[in-house]
Amino acid sequence: MTAEPAVVVADWKPSVNPWLIAVVVALAAFMEVLDSSIANVALPHICGGIGASNSEGTWVLTAYLVANAIVLPITGWISSVVGRKRFFLICISVFTICSVMCGIAPNLGILLVARILQGAGGGGMQPMAQAIMADSFPPKERGLAFALFGVTAVVAPALGPTLGGWITDNFSWRWIFLINLPVGILAFVLVSRLVEDPPFLRRFKRGELHFDGVGFGLLVVGVGALQVMLDKGQEDDWLGSRFITTMVVMAVVGLIGLVIWEWHQKQPIVDVRLFKNFNFASAAVMMFMAGVVAFSSSILMPQFLQQLAGYTSVLAGLVVSAGAAVVLVTLPVAGVLTTKVPIKYIILVSWIISAVSMYLSAKILTLNVSFGWATVMMMVEYFPVGFIFISATTASYFGVPQDRSDSVSGLSNFMRNMGSSVGTSVIQTVLARREQFHVMRLGEHVASSDVNVAVSLQQNVGSMMQLGMTRAAAMNAAIGTAWQSLVLQAITLSYMDVYMMLTVGAVAMCALSLVLRKNDSKNTEVHSGH
Repeated sequence: MTAEPAVVVADWKPSVNPWLIAVVVALAAFMEVLDSSIANVALPHICGGIGASNSEGTWVLTAYLVANAIVLPITGWISSVVGRKRFFLICISVFTICSVMCGIAPNLGILLVARILQGAGGGGMQPMAQAIMADSFPPKERGLAFALFGVTAVVAPALGPTLGGWITDNFSWRWIFLINLPVGILAFVLVSRLVEDPPFLRRFKRGELHFDGVGFGLLVVGVGALQVMLDKGQEDDWLGSRFITTMVVMAVVGLIGLVIWEWHQKQPIVDVRLFKNFNFASAAVMMFMAGVVAFSSSILMPQFLQQLAGYTSVLAGLVVSAGAAVVLVTLPVAGVLTTKVPIKYIILVSWIISAVSMYLSAKILTLNVSFGWATVMMMVEYFPVGFIFISATTASYFGVPQDRSDSVSGLSNFMRNMGSSVGTSVIQTVLARREQFHVMRLGEHVASSDVNVAVSLQQNVGSMMQLGMTRAAAMNAAIGTAWQSLVLQAITLSYMDVYMMLTVGAVAMCALSLVLRKNDSKNTEVHSGH
């Protein structure tokens, strides 16, 4: 692949106000990210509307995630073939058209095809929006621009389930897809008029294009199998299922083969050699963990409140919305700080706060948690997310040639999305396994000759007999109540275990942040060249 002559970022500026460009591309990215989570809560309604079982319906979610995950890491290569702006417009068009197809789909087959195409179109929207922002602003102002992009990457997934539930309850599940039509049309018109490709972007010259079929095949096999494994693993009992075992083998072989093959290609479809840059590799790991922590937080608290504390979906959604509101406030602050404070220190402090917040959640989470306390806990958990996201996104461009910004954006978004998928899969598995563990341990305690347990049981039996129950019926009811209480305690302990696991992960990121390249945030010029 032949690149245009290197051009220093400061030598080129977009012809319109870069903030106007940032708002436009963020609108398109927000639409896509929101749609990746908005369908989750509407899944039972979707299944009922098209006559599909719950197990069949989950493929509506999986199909989108698989296609999205496959496209993300190759967006840099595709933009080098067709041009960044043209690729972005194609993605918006495909995503919007397929959203309408999803909304009018009469059966499961058509809906799955539409979701696959929708996921493929959506896969290019986040990284292209991020790359456009990165090149529209001088390096010292990128943090501020990425604060706006952070609204799409961090806030949209948190708001998706709440918005999806509201639309489904008040209108129809079809509108969670059809609502994308006016937004998509508006985004297409504005992008076509305002966005332009900078002259330093890599472009294939005529006759030089070589499609890496082997690399693409390995990518499809590896990433596709990985996403299916993560999405279906807990449901199918992981390695207890032959299907999941097959997916594990395919994922390992495909991904290892992809890295080895692409490392030696002159025109790799996935630019894995970017990971030779230690700063980019470290930032990519940060993005992965940011995806794990942010998405886990958006799932754990509302799930706990609805499953154990008796909250409605609306109240649980309000708790998450409070956390999202905190991110909205902290994102611009994080953007300003990246222009004044070395980024490695911002990341370090943010991960320390994240570790403390997860540890506190593990210690104070109880079955009778109040709405106020739950909201405060959610806000504290979300407080460092914006700082981590903005800083890691900005750091991923340090020391990388400016003509590879599309590849940087594609891979960093891929790592964040994979973090979200891995986080979701891991916490659900850990919750299930630790619940079983705690039920056994608590059951052993109850079954022992514990005087307090025996006294409590007899008191419950006496109370129920006073209500007119026979002794045998009262004993059965008392045992059932005791068992229900035991299970609730076991589930609560499993949530605490997950929060402690996230605490350990955050502490590990504190250590990694110390070895990041110490960049002066006032002089974050990206090196040009190859």
